[in-house]
This record gives sequence, structure tokens and C-alpha cells, in this order.
Amino acid sequence: MNFKLNIINELADIAIKNDYDAYVVGGYIRNLLLGISSNDIDILVVGNAIEFAELCAKSLNSRLAAVYKKFGTALFYYDEYKIEFATARKESYKSESRKPIIIQSDLNDDLSRRDFTINALAVSFTDPEKIIDNFNGLEDLDKKILKTPLEPERTFEDDPLRMLRAIRFASVLNFKIEENTFSAIKKMKFRLEKDPIVSQERITNEFLQILSSSKPSQGLNLLFQSGIMKIIFPEIDNLAGVEQINEYHHKDVFNHTLEVVDNISNKTDNIWLRLSALLHDIAKPATKRFVEGSGWTFHGHEEIGARMLNKIFKRMKFPYHKLEYVEKLIRLHLRPIPLANEDVTDSAIRRLVVDAGEDLKDLLTLCRADITSKNPLKIQTFLNNFDNVEQKIYEVAERDKLRNFQSPVKGEEIMEICNLKPSKQVGIIKKKIEEAILEGLIPNDYESARKFLLEIKDRIL
Repeated sequence: MNFKLNIINELADIAIKNDYDAYVVGGYIRNLLLGISSNDIDILVVGNAIEFAELCAKSLNSRLAAVYKKFGTALFYYDEYKIEFATARKESYKSESRKPIIIQSDLNDDLSRRDFTINALAVSFTDPEKIIDNFNGLEDLDKKILKTPLEPERTFEDDPLRMLRAIRFASVLNFKIEENTFSAIKKMKFRLEKDPIVSQERITNEFLQILSSSKPSQGLNLLFQSGIMKIIFPEIDNLAGVEQINEYHHKDVFNHTLEVVDNISNKTDNIWLRLSALLHDIAKPATKRFVEGSGWTFHGHEEIGARMLNKIFKRMKFPYHKLEYVEKLIRLHLRPIPLANEDVTDSAIRRLVVDAGEDLKDLLTLCRADITSKNPLKIQTFLNNFDNVEQKIYEVAERDKLRNFQSPVKGEEIMEICNLKPSKQVGIIKKKIEEAILEGLIPNDYESARKFLLEIKDRIL
């Protein structure tokens, strides 16, 4: 195998000159065969990996970034590459502990403990033309199949997170999970529920990588089919079987949600916008009502859905600084749709623009993605109307200078004109000015706002 990387060739020279039995293993080999670029390089050493890592770092005028003596691993960074060294070992876990029992071993034992056959490939520094494939990983790579090197239940018993990794690889690489392996996932999914080996951070990291894939519905659907979704994200699992019948949506909210997520993933890599698409109908099961003559309704699901997010963010350990953004998009996701009506007022548009603020473009992207139907002509007709709506929204926003909107007359001047101290009344007056602008009663400029203030101040005070 021709690595075409100077850094790997340099590491190989160091290994050969100093008589180390070392190999490039795992994901780097897999990605190279798939034509995927990778900056993470894993080196397996039959012997002392830390000692070899120290020698390599010194030879390359670098230094080790981390050393984990208990695991026999070390890493350093060279240019844009992260290079990790690991001692060949066996691992086993006790069910009540995250800490593995580690025994130094040989190449085959180390490869056998890996998650999937496609990650159990190795190339020796001393024989780079030969790919060591003890578990038929090359065949599985060619067939686009995910299979464990050992019995799947044994592999997942050692680290239950591997079940999520299987679904993540299936989604990211567009692979299929082998039947016995998927059966084991369905059987052992309970290990992901409050298991001391698997932290919430690791679960969430895998989930977000699934959501980051080019077609997230593939992984999300596997999470649902395996039963894992019910464990790690019950709010999404609960969407299945919830009927909805209207002009632009499918009957099942779960299937509709998957389509919305795929739609938006074609337009953006913003993971939090994708998460907003995933969660936009999260409250539909709780708000579902049947109205005679209208069918199923979900009144208020956007507001209740936004209120559910704090609990979800806390449980999933999503970054809290993204909570407000996702809340806003879910709370507002229905607002642009009625603007497609011909009789919509500029006032309604101004209020949407102000409420959405700097996230207006993302909100409109979400609304576009939310249009799903089995009738392509119906979708196209609506999207054409939405093009006009979007153009009008931006025109009104620009014309009325609504970016970072607030009263042109500031609080200090209101206090001076009205002879007020800092108080609730200042806020009330300021709000009155803003409402007048949004309603189109006055232009959004200082002179008009000041004149309006002088007209209303006595009535308010």
C-alpha cells in the first residue's frame, strides 16, 4: 500500500532502524481504501508504544501531547496530523466499571478486539505492500457491510457504545449493518441505558455525528428500528405512529421529521439548524387533538416544543449556549408559512423579521425543509409561492431598516424628555414607539419616533 504521506514514511524509517514491530491500523487504512482524506493516524506497536512514540516525537522535533501509561498509549501532533500510538493489547470490561482490564498481547488479539472488521485492517512498516486482514475486512469494505470481528454480542459487551458506532458508520459511510450484528444490537440495546461504561457525552457525540452525515435519516431510522432511539431520545421515538393529515405533510410525524432533516441537510452543515429540524415537531404527540371536519390538530406544538428543550439539552448534555437558538427556531417555525397568502400585511412581516433577528435566514431554511408531500407538483407550487414571500420579507427588512431593530429614541432621551428616572414607564414608552413602527404607523427613523413620543407621552404618563 502506497501511503503517499511523508510523515508515515518517516515513522516507518524510525521503526525499521530501531527494530520496532509497528503497524498503521484502523480508520486511516479504511479511509484510504475508501478515498476519504483523514488527519488521524493510528499506530499499533507490538511492544512498548509509549517508548516508540517518544522516539518518534524526538526525531521529528515534536513532543508528546498526552501519555496514558495504564493503557499503553501516547499521542502527538505533527503539522495537521494527530498521531496516536497504542500498545497491542487485550481488553475486557466488568459490567459495573468503565475501566478495562488490559493485558499486553499480539497483533491478532489487538485487531480482534476492534469494533468492526473494516477497522481491523493493518499495514506493517516493514511490509507496506501487504494489508493484514485477519477478519475479512477488505471483503466487507467492498460489500459495504458492517460486521464485528468476533461474535457481535461479545464485541458489544466489551463496549456498548459500539452499537451506536455501528449506526454512525452506516449513516456516514452509507453501509449496511450485517444481519447478525444488527440482531445483537436489538438484543443488547439495554446496555446503553444508564450503563457505567457508557457516558452521556459519548452517546451524544455519536448521535451528533449521525445527525452530521449527508443523509441523517439513514442513521436515525436505524436508531428507531433497533430500539436505541427509545432509550437515548424518547421524544423522537414518540413521533412514530402520530398521524397528521394536512396539505403539505405525510401522515406519520416521525417519517415526516426524517424527510425534513434530510431536506435541511442538503442545504446546511449547521448541526444546530439540523437539530432544530429534528425537534421542530417534538410536541405533536402531546398536543394531538381530533377536530371533527378538520382531522388531527396540534395547536400550540411550536410553543410547547420550545419549552421542552431545556430538559432535553440538560439530559443530552448539548451545549447550553445553543439552547436559545434552537428554541427560537422551533417557536417560530410556523410563522412564515401563512405569509404565502396574498393578503398578508407588512406589519406581520415586520414582526417576524424582528422576532427572528439574526436567525431569519436559518428560520426560512427550516420552513422550506418543512414542506413535504407525496405530490411533487404540490411542493413545487408552494415553494414557488415561498420564493415570493422570502423576497418580500427581505425587501421589508431592508426598507424598514429592521436589522438589530429597537426604538430610534433611546431610554436616556425618553427619561430626559419625560422627566423620568429609570423605571418601568421608560420601557413602556419605548415599547409603544417600537409597536408603532412595526404596525406601520410611523417610519423607522429618529425624527418620526421623537415626534411620536411627544404626541403620546402625556397620555401614558
